[in-house]
Amino acid sequence: MKNSKVLVWSIVVALGGFLFGFDTAVISGAEKAIQILWKLTAVQHGFTVSIALIGTVIGAMLGGIPADRLGRKKTLFWIAVLYLVSSLGSALSNDWYLFLLFRFLGGLGVGASSVAAPLYISEISPAKSRGKMVGLFQFNVVFGILIAYFSNYFMQDLGEHAWRWMLGIQAVPSIIFLLAILYVPESPRWLVMKKGKLDEARRILGLIDPKNSEETLSDILKSTNDRQSQPKAKLFSATYKTPAGLAVMFAIFNQVSGINAIIYYSPRIFEMTGLGTKSAFLSSAGIGLVNFAFTLLAINFIDRFGRRTLMLIGSVGLIVTLSLVARAFFIEDFSGVPIFLFVYIAFFAFSQGAVIWVFISEIFPNEVRANGQALGSFTHWFMAAVVAFSFPIISEYLGGGITFSFFAVMMVFQLIFVWRVMPETKGTSLERLEKTMVLH
Repeated sequence: MKNSKVLVWSIVVALGGFLFGFDTAVISGAEKAIQILWKLTAVQHGFTVSIALIGTVIGAMLGGIPADRLGRKKTLFWIAVLYLVSSLGSALSNDWYLFLLFRFLGGLGVGASSVAAPLYISEISPAKSRGKMVGLFQFNVVFGILIAYFSNYFMQDLGEHAWRWMLGIQAVPSIIFLLAILYVPESPRWLVMKKGKLDEARRILGLIDPKNSEETLSDILKSTNDRQSQPKAKLFSATYKTPAGLAVMFAIFNQVSGINAIIYYSPRIFEMTGLGTKSAFLSSAGIGLVNFAFTLLAINFIDRFGRRTLMLIGSVGLIVTLSLVARAFFIEDFSGVPIFLFVYIAFFAFSQGAVIWVFISEIFPNEVRANGQALGSFTHWFMAAVVAFSFPIISEYLGGGITFSFFAVMMVFQLIFVWRVMPETKGTSLERLEKTMVLH
């Protein structure tokens, strides 16, 4: 296979996405048992579910710092360590506060992973296949979600400690990721920008794309020299206002679609519609399967049709399906809700789910890409924490109808954003994209 080395490296790094997805979804199987075990109030319960997201917000906010200073590879190694410690610690916790600590550490890993992994993959991928390569990260995220749902389903009958097995099994892929990351090279763009190691960067670029390696190295050097010859601009300056604004808006829309409310609380949502506990768990696994299938479809189309086309299709589908779910809650006829949610997940996976990490990893210049990726990830996870914390409270007091109506209205605004504001980024090198995104 052409660029087989890039594919292997991308798959290894994307294992961070698998752990990201697994860690995100696995709590859905454990949250009710934990609430009963430690007799948690609604607020304590919401905090328990969202504590990993609070860690994720901090991990995303700070993830650009080690990615720039230590390098993309070393940062990914320490992320693997965080995942391993979190999975074992959460499973063995005999105290609520200790459980919160270990879930928080796992969140740090998820947040930093959402910065470092797409960043690394975007920097080693040829322009023509960058969407598909970075899309592997999201593919692994939804694969992790799928495996978490099925793992929860098969472990739910293991007795009163079933939730410990659900959380502890994550140690296995964590160890695999920890060992595999040792065998990938450093990002050539980081080597040039931060270390000035041209020979090592040239060697890695030669493995990635022998035909265009010298041209790519020349573009990286030119971009680096151009930036060094100008006063250093900070991420929050007029120079970078376009990519920063795009990243923030894209990340906000990702979460006000309601995706994490559905991922985290899917068994509970299905029970609200009248399904029994076992059927609710199985329906949640079905959501994971649909998510997986349509993400796979999207990463095969993202470089062909472009990012905007996928987003336009997805936005329309999300508006329709969320409106149908809201209507079902208002009229208290839940017969179609599982189907509506499956179709919702399909549209989300085909659009926002597949596009977000690709798009944010592309729009920032080399000089601030790590911090730009951190800004997008921080915004994404801050909003995810808000949604996860507030969903059980809001849905309890206002009902499912109003909650899902809010998500539907937000997707109308997303459609306008994509139609009027979002640029297309497919098939263009990172250095050439910089010229259209940055005020010189």
